[in-house]
Amino acid sequence: MDEPCAANRFLLEHANLLIESYRHLVRGPLMPPCLSPELAARELYQAPFVVLSHDSAADPLFTYANLAAQRLFEMSWSEMVGMPSRFSAEPLAREERQRLLEQVARQGYIDDYQGVRVSKSGRRFLVRDATVWNLLDQDGNLRGQAATFSHWTMLPGSRSDGR
Repeated sequence: MDEPCAANRFLLEHANLLIESYRHLVRGPLMPPCLSPELAARELYQAPFVVLSHDSAADPLFTYANLAAQRLFEMSWSEMVGMPSRFSAEPLAREERQRLLEQVARQGYIDDYQGVRVSKSGRRFLVRDATVWNLLDQDGNLRGQAATFSHWTMLPGSRSDGR
């Protein structure tokens, strides 16, 4: 998948899936509802808060990472999209992450997630108050899961990449 840009209308279809699934499940706006779909897609990609998504495969792959996510995880779009999303967590935290994803699959969303994630360089950070939700298409089919958050704290220490 190409990086969102004006030429591909900021991946309008995928951005709409993120925005509409959030609105439907969380019952609130991810982006202001007064924006046109194309403007909402652009604003989502350029938002000051993190937005990520992955597909519904057994070992999910990232399908979206806005600019805030790319900066935080220290990866470009091409490095992040297509990467197994489990690599965003330290090896010891991956079991906890899997439990979280299973809970979201059952409930539709959670809005109080907290967990440690790791950037490409091994910098660790604690994500707080994240919302994680299922991505459902217009027919109700599960297309993956997404997360958004605005609060994180960088943690001392680092680890080798190990990917």
